[in-house]
Amino acid sequence: MHVTPLDERRLDPAVALAALDETAPREPHRLFALKHGDCFAVADAYGDIRGAGDGFFRDDTRVLSEFRLSLGGRFTSLLGASLSQDNVLFTTNLTNLPIKSAGGRDIPQGGIHIERMRLIWENRLFERITLSNYSQEHSTVQLSLQFAADFRDMFEVRGTTRAKRGMVHAAEVGPSSVALRYEGLDKLVRSSVLSFSQPPDQLLDDRADFYIAVTKRSRRTLYVEVGAEADETPGRERFRAATARARFAMRAKRRHGATVHSSGRVFNDWIQRARADVALLTTELPTGPYPYAGIPWFSTAFGRDGVISALQMLWLNPELARGVLSFLAQHQATETSPFSDAQPGKIMHETRKGEMAALSELPFGRYYGGVDTTPLYIHLAAAYADRTGDMGLIDGLWDSLTAAAGWMEDASRDTGFVTYQRAAASGLANQGWKDSVDSVFHANGRIPKGPIALVEVQGYVFAAYRGLAALARRRGDDPQAGRWELQAEKMRSLVEERFWQPDIGTYALAIDGEGQPCKVRTSNAGHLLYVGLPEPERARLVADQLLSASFQSGWGIRTLADDAIFFNPMSYHNGSIWPHDTAICTAGLSRYGVRDSVVRLMSGTFEAAVHFNMRLPELFCGFTRAPGEAPIAYPVACLPQAWSAGSAFMFMQACLGLEIDGWKGEIKVTRPRLPIGIDNLVIRHLQVGDVVVDLNFQRVGDRVVAFLDDRHEGLAPLIVRT
Repeated sequence: MHVTPLDERRLDPAVALAALDETAPREPHRLFALKHGDCFAVADAYGDIRGAGDGFFRDDTRVLSEFRLSLGGRFTSLLGASLSQDNVLFTTNLTNLPIKSAGGRDIPQGGIHIERMRLIWENRLFERITLSNYSQEHSTVQLSLQFAADFRDMFEVRGTTRAKRGMVHAAEVGPSSVALRYEGLDKLVRSSVLSFSQPPDQLLDDRADFYIAVTKRSRRTLYVEVGAEADETPGRERFRAATARARFAMRAKRRHGATVHSSGRVFNDWIQRARADVALLTTELPTGPYPYAGIPWFSTAFGRDGVISALQMLWLNPELARGVLSFLAQHQATETSPFSDAQPGKIMHETRKGEMAALSELPFGRYYGGVDTTPLYIHLAAAYADRTGDMGLIDGLWDSLTAAAGWMEDASRDTGFVTYQRAAASGLANQGWKDSVDSVFHANGRIPKGPIALVEVQGYVFAAYRGLAALARRRGDDPQAGRWELQAEKMRSLVEERFWQPDIGTYALAIDGEGQPCKVRTSNAGHLLYVGLPEPERARLVADQLLSASFQSGWGIRTLADDAIFFNPMSYHNGSIWPHDTAICTAGLSRYGVRDSVVRLMSGTFEAAVHFNMRLPELFCGFTRAPGEAPIAYPVACLPQAWSAGSAFMFMQACLGLEIDGWKGEIKVTRPRLPIGIDNLVIRHLQVGDVVVDLNFQRVGDRVVAFLDDRHEGLAPLIVRT
């Protein structure tokens, strides 16, 4: 509950007190996330953890399920909350409700200011709580922290019920710390130790009470840490050191690759937040940087999400793609496992570290049930090579790439298409990016039988074969290159022959196990434009559909046309708007020259981001845009989400018509456009081969011109096509 200052609201004092009462609903405007490594925290605007989908998580286990602050026996009133621009620090500003001091004196509301500042660094949560007394009296107030650790597996937090759990140990209460422990059925003991900078006046196994004397016009500070084990006593120096190290590490991550700056202040805020979100979600693994999918539900390595995020960022920061490729190659399947949907050569869909995964209660410890991840992996490798000219990495991955191609050939042997059908009941029923149980269906609502061939997956396979052929030629293997070129053209022909549906004017969503097309108009067809599969006339028809009112909401492209039987703008996959999906379709439109519509789509997405405080969620509802109204949030969307943040850069590349040829060391710009309201934009420190350049775009009348800054030595060639 956000409370506007009373002098601005001009309310009767009695009304104001009622508005501040903690019995009123306290649903926060949004949740706030922090992350470092394999730890993350989600809390409300008050800084409180309440034990719903929020918490402090370590290795897919919730190690703090409640953490709530009260003053004088009452919860506080929210003034405002924010994340630092670099995503390192969460700060909330609170004030007291009418309370009594420890001596019984009345303290009016608004007399004490409470600031909570929090960060995560190296598997520990650090918090600083500062009380400032602005009242006219010296006061001793009771500050209480209520806490609990339920040690729930992430899948339990998401709603899975377990038949049996491990053993919760009795809390170990010391003078200034409490240790909470749980021994899982996997025999691993998971711990959460809360430590305080001063001994509480009363410390129980679920609450710490402090009686803090705050003289008027003074402040007092309390430090709290939560980690797997007790460490040194929390305090100012430890908090400052952790903050400095966390900010230094984040700055280092954000420095990777080129940066973007424009003439639009608000637009810059969006771009900076998107870049900071990608950095926040990127975890340094032994194989290199990897963007975890999203917080809270998917803060782990996902194959599909990692590849698409890397593709979005490739023109700016190829190192992200290098890390993704190296990690996925290392975890490529080498044997057949129905439980994990694995076959030799297949690329991983998801990995988990929690208790349920360790016990194989679920298949997601290392799960391969994603039909699109393997061709996308190959496509990313080819795109990385084109961007950088780095054949050293490709040569090192060659055995992995050919094994992935072998899996595609095996998966398409029966029908000519790469299909999916889960091998065990515990796996995902649908294995494309739209993996809801009802996201693949026939026009009459009938759920198809498998094995199922999704239209966008065949496009990815086409792109994978085409990319492999080009790489094989560079390796001097012309016979193999010729075979893969034939495979690519065969796939193109089959898609045009079997998926195109003249009666609906677009490509079918899928072909089912009986060979029948799912004649449903979806955004999936837009992914074919992204890889360049359709012939130009059919591409134009698909573009017309995606830009029609059936799909274009004003905020982005819906996943499903609004006349489909399962259309629901509040659903997860059947009519909602996913920024990454809109961005891929937009890149496809740009590829086929529909550049003005690309600008409008980017503008709509940017305006949606403004309403979401510059941070695009995983998805939002697909209601049609109305004047003066904001986009409607999807209640349990991840925020931040890597491929939503990365979408900003895929949109930008599509607008600018920008391509970097790593083989020739050239920058190619085709029919550039600038976002609406932006008159100039500069890309600084853009790496092209061994050269670093600044690339400028300037609006001149009704044209956009591109030119290189001459501040750097050894400029790369710039080719501009208008």
